[in-house]
Amino acid sequence: MARKIAFLNYKGGVGKTSLIVNTASCLVKLGKRVLLCDFDTQSNASIWLMKLDRWNKINATGEGAVYSIFDPGKLRLKDIVVKDVLEGKAGEKLLPGLDLVPTIFNLVDLESEYAGDPKRPPYLMFQEQLAEIEGNYDFVLFDCPPNILRASQCGVFAANELYVPANPDALSLIGFTLLVEKLHKFHALSASFRRSAMGPAAQVQGIIFNSIKTGSDIEVPKMRMQLRLNQFKTAKRVAPQAKLFEAQVRDAMVVRRAVTLGLPVNLIGQESADASQDNVINDYRRVAAELVRQVG
Repeated sequence: MARKIAFLNYKGGVGKTSLIVNTASCLVKLGKRVLLCDFDTQSNASIWLMKLDRWNKINATGEGAVYSIFDPGKLRLKDIVVKDVLEGKAGEKLLPGLDLVPTIFNLVDLESEYAGDPKRPPYLMFQEQLAEIEGNYDFVLFDCPPNILRASQCGVFAANELYVPANPDALSLIGFTLLVEKLHKFHALSASFRRSAMGPAAQVQGIIFNSIKTGSDIEVPKMRMQLRLNQFKTAKRVAPQAKLFEAQVRDAMVVRRAVTLGLPVNLIGQESADASQDNVINDYRRVAAELVRQVG
């Protein structure tokens, strides 16, 4: 069974998309089959992995984006998966094993324009369609916006694990706290739609410090986050094994360059970098390896 994982923090700007894209790429390099589902209405992961020219073709018609499985609803999830999404200039496949469910800006319509059937909320429709294809993957990752509105709900409901990207600051702590409260309310709201075959509802399994600027003192923020995590564990509001990841990711210019090039960092710099080197590529490799080990 695929491990289904949502990346989410109620604080925006924590580098969530760079973390999920680069972690996904490292998981593929570990031999895993990965499906990345983009539920962020900004479409950053989709634009990054498809590059603008390919993404614009979907954006022009809406067909093939995740919103199209809801409206007009003629396509199913299995029809819109972009297989081996990373391509070179000649169309060659650069990272076989990394697939994408793309989104475009019209996903925002899921929040206000989409009526649908109240007995079949979008998150249930998505989960049912994901069940048709999840057996093809070792990991299904959901890039969720900083809320638990309808788009995020699709990823959160389908997931069995949730990881919180965070910066070493007070706002990330507040975002984590708010996330746990909102997550509890959503699980209560959606409980009647869960079936045992889906596995447990997603709980926070880990917090990953990301985009850490050079010279930052992160020990006090880590201590405060650990204290809050311990409080939630005592109250049984997060997974019993939830932890701060030992692996953490620094801020680096190469990450911004990777976005411009439409590649994850481990494809631009350097596969020649061995595991002993101190660089952001190995930061992501360590996150991926720790994610593999962290099993609820």
